[in-house]
Amino acid sequence: MESLRSIDTWPVENAAATVVSGDGQVAGSHGDIGRVFPLASVTKLITAYAALIAVEEGVAELDDPAGPPGSTIRHLLAHASGLNLNEHTTIADVGSRRIYSSAGFEQLADELAKRSGIAFDSYVREAVLAPLGMSSTTFEGSPGHGASSSAGDLIRFAAELQRPTLIHPATMDTATQVAFPGLAGVLPGFGRQEPNDWGLGFEIRDGKEPHWTGSSNSPRTFGHFGQSGTFLWVDPDADAACVVLTDRDFGEWAAEVWPPLSDAVLAELAGRN
Repeated sequence: MESLRSIDTWPVENAAATVVSGDGQVAGSHGDIGRVFPLASVTKLITAYAALIAVEEGVAELDDPAGPPGSTIRHLLAHASGLNLNEHTTIADVGSRRIYSSAGFEQLADELAKRSGIAFDSYVREAVLAPLGMSSTTFEGSPGHGASSSAGDLIRFAAELQRPTLIHPATMDTATQVAFPGLAGVLPGFGRQEPNDWGLGFEIRDGKEPHWTGSSNSPRTFGHFGQSGTFLWVDPDADAACVVLTDRDFGEWAAEVWPPLSDAVLAELAGRN
């Protein structure tokens, strides 16, 4: 895809990008898709998917208690538990605000490990990485931001998010609908959003402005970006996903170049149809 070639003009040392259609086919790639990059918070998508598998396997229920008093697994996945960003302290009542929290994902992983009797990183490898053949992906450190992967591996994951094989499609539908509608909060890097809509581990675009996806992305677009200069989005209306990995931390440069890339990708896909 010609649109992906714009990553060559970005102020980064290394970058890789790929677009995956809903049927799992690669619509285009550019850069070294075998190169492994830190994912930062794109890790949360893998953690969330493992949690959904755990729920389907009966390890836990979404409304089981987890995290601060009054919080559930659903609250932790949806950043509605009141936990701080990285510290395991509460700064709001459960369900009152959307407070983006890596600490919440750490408590989620701890709860699932306790219930399953399997270390969470092992569970992720067995439940997600191995079945999808994501052999370049390592899942270490925080379940909120510790994974590293390649665009090649994330092709497989993006295909799975669009046509689930490891969970029931209805579970994925639930995870990509707004959980606890109406909550306001800060979208890191893009300021306060009212509402700051989120699913179960997946950020939902809806009408957010500004945003890291393009203005052409549908409101149903879901995904995540990472502070390491990475993102993955799935746009169900376009029946496609886009993955971009770089080796430069997120900053103004990313907020400037990511949305135009997404718009160019969507325009090129529309031109093919």
